[in-house]
Amino acid sequence: MKNSIKVERAKKDITQEQLAEAIGVSRQTINSIEKGKYVPSTVLSLKMAAYFQVSVHELFQLEEGD
Repeated sequence: MKNSIKVERAKKDITQEQLAEAIGVSRQTINSIEKGKYVPSTVLSLKMAAYFQVSVHELFQLEEGD
């Protein structure tokens, strides 16, 4: 699954740490999600989408084979 979290963070000029604090996870979790090593739960996906004021669909995209 692809995601645009890094792009959204850049738009808001925030660090992984700042995002992590805002949504209640560790910086390592954000890093793992950005790198595609960890697929977030529905709740976490919704929290991130709400934080960035975008839809979950805009933040995460399925790739062929997902």
